[in-house]
Amino acid sequence: MNVTPSQIACSVCKANQAIFLQRHTGRALCLECLRKDLVDRVITEIARNNMFDKGDRLLLALSGGKDSYVLLDIIARIHDPKLLGVITIIEGIPRYNRVSNISWIIEKTRKLGIKLHIVPFKSYVGYTLEELVLRARELGINISPCTFCGILRRRIMNHYALMYGYDCILTAHNLDDEVQTILADLMRGDLARFIQLHPLSKPLSKYFVKRVKPLRRVYEYEITAYAYAIGFEFQEVDCPYITHAPTLRAKLREYLHEIEGRNPGTLLRFLDWYDKTVETLLKNKALTYLAKELPLCPLCGSPMAFGRRYCMLCELLRKLKLPVKYPALKASK
Repeated sequence: MNVTPSQIACSVCKANQAIFLQRHTGRALCLECLRKDLVDRVITEIARNNMFDKGDRLLLALSGGKDSYVLLDIIARIHDPKLLGVITIIEGIPRYNRVSNISWIIEKTRKLGIKLHIVPFKSYVGYTLEELVLRARELGINISPCTFCGILRRRIMNHYALMYGYDCILTAHNLDDEVQTILADLMRGDLARFIQLHPLSKPLSKYFVKRVKPLRRVYEYEITAYAYAIGFEFQEVDCPYITHAPTLRAKLREYLHEIEGRNPGTLLRFLDWYDKTVETLLKNKALTYLAKELPLCPLCGSPMAFGRRYCMLCELLRKLKLPVKYPALKASK
């Protein structure tokens, strides 16, 4: 957290003591002005990209960390809590501090009257993430734990959003996360994922619930400062799989931190470029595949990419010689 000296007054209100230096603007902000700045930026981003409407039922996908804390705080301020639901997913990773991390989610959703869905991997697919990873190692299959985790988390979020009739899924990804993902897609040459990442992209299947990221223009360091200032107790530990087997994304994170440190505002400028580029591509009628309904997996009935025999989750389970026994999807209304 970047705390300014106690004698410095807030650059905006001029009355309160500044607690935070916003590096990309050079402003020293008090808590109230920091809160207003973040809330206003989130509201602007939601409106600019038509993320959701006033009467929509929203499912917030919260992991229990600081980003989740800030997302719930902001969305509960600007959207009717009666229209909110929260889902938190238990991966099943030994020594990963997930149970204590979600205690605040349980407490806050209870106070706000928000429906809470706690879903372990084990109850959905029949195995914990640790069991899937160990199975892959036993069979000599080189699959990143993050691959299992990402595919299952997305599947569970979408399944519960469909099951309970939510109009939109909100995730707590911040600006740093968004830029890392964009760059990773660019480096893989994955144009489809590069375009689909944009909030104005339409779901490719009636079985997909729209997923958006209201914090996509808020820096991680801003979220950290805000979460700390409003009382979040930092009890996170890094996922052991990230520590022991760093992904391309993890490597990009360190590189981008270095660049942003030297040139504050770089990540925001990059996201501006990305948004303008993709908004232009979305108007290109030549990209007809973006309007086609995805085919369905013959094993589970879930959408899958064109040219695949099975969806990614079923394919992974088949490689591990495990049965497909998770619930089938039902089309959204």
